[in-house]
Amino acid sequence: MMEVKITHLDQVKFAIQSRSHSILCDQPAENGGEDTGMTPPELLLASLGSCAAFYAVEYLRTRNLAQSGVEVTVTADKLKQPARLGNFYVHVVCPVSLTVDQTEGLIRSVHHCLVHNTLLAPPEIKIELAIVEPAAIHS
Repeated sequence: MMEVKITHLDQVKFAIQSRSHSILCDQPAENGGEDTGMTPPELLLASLGSCAAFYAVEYLRTRNLAQSGVEVTVTADKLKQPARLGNFYVHVVCPVSLTVDQTEGLIRSVHHCLVHNTLLAPPEIKIELAIVEPAAIHS
């Protein structure tokens, strides 16, 4: 099981912790934030892109085709009813020339990305609310 913990810092800024790592999530100034970190939708794109990059790098590395130089850009549209991201586009830049078979293999490899597959088969999401007693907040 994977776990991250999100803690409200102030305004619309949050600290996100996983294992021994921490990042900030914030909103731009026009949304009441200080723009000190990526927004939640940007973090989703970052997750998809970094996962795709990992699989691309592993494909190239294990076949001794390249050790570095992969770049990935991810874009998505903001959709409505309900508000969500859609029309994801993952652009992978390969640092070396590939044969047709290698190109197909690299694309297949990127399609194995855990985040990509999660988005293709939407998971069940359960939301649980815990109310903290006021006295416990100040203890």
